[in-house]
Amino acid sequence: MAVLILAELNGNQLSEDATAKAVSAAKELGEVHVLCASSDCSGAAQSAAKLSGVAKVLCIDSGVFGNGMAEPIADLVVSISDDYEHIIAPATNSAKNILPRVAALLDVMVITDITAVVNSNTFERPIYAGNAIQTVESSDQKKVISVRTANFEAVAASGNANIENINSGIVSSLSEWMEDKVAASDRPELTSAGAVVSGGRGVGSDTDFAMIEKLADKLGAAVGASRAAVDSGYAPNDWQVGQTGKVVAPDLYVAVGISGAIQHLAGMRTSKVIVAINTDPDAPIFTKADYGIVGDLFKIVPLLTEEFKKTLS
Repeated sequence: MAVLILAELNGNQLSEDATAKAVSAAKELGEVHVLCASSDCSGAAQSAAKLSGVAKVLCIDSGVFGNGMAEPIADLVVSISDDYEHIIAPATNSAKNILPRVAALLDVMVITDITAVVNSNTFERPIYAGNAIQTVESSDQKKVISVRTANFEAVAASGNANIENINSGIVSSLSEWMEDKVAASDRPELTSAGAVVSGGRGVGSDTDFAMIEKLADKLGAAVGASRAAVDSGYAPNDWQVGQTGKVVAPDLYVAVGISGAIQHLAGMRTSKVIVAINTDPDAPIFTKADYGIVGDLFKIVPLLTEEFKKTLS
């Protein structure tokens, strides 16, 4: 049977990186169909059709789905699920809201954060903050799965899938959209950035966190934070990297004033190159770092920023 991927949409625009990585995982399981459901989502459907490995795109243009409400989208997925054995989505906040509802309506388990596909019934996922890998075999007729995108390479945008426009009689009655408050930023999205600069409790204050942002901007990087920094009010919640935050796997991860608690390591340990800056030479972060700088971050970070200004300008 075919595989249904719930496309990650930002309004009516396709979040191409997350969706492309979900396709990378799904194409091992069968013919891939991508579902785009939103108001005026034809552009998202066209972008999804270009993803290599996608055979068909289902486009449902309806205001009922225009604000990403979990209840109607879950009802929609279930209504078209008969032709699919696997229902997959990237492990984003949106999908984490929708997939458990889909699984409950289908009376099946939900398999979260898979990092590898063993076969059509068996998948690997991290547990214990990434310190162990659990192999899960499901005998359910339908498998509802979220994909940890940091562990998969995005497919190329070299495809040309068919787009099928379909209608739905789904209505939203359980909840009502009021408004979205979205922070505008020119920085890359945290989970798909090629470089990330993160600050921890050692940064000391929200005012001093500005130097983390300056270094990130000079590198063209996203800004991250440890949970301690977020809990202390130095950074917003959506910057949090770790077990209870976002999982990243950039080419470069710079950890500034982060001790390296196991919960934080779970969110960035697969980064290709890790640079740590900390005053404590025994900080656990240095056991994972490729490069370590022991010293005062308030002196080191401004110096690095100035050097990058010279070399990258």
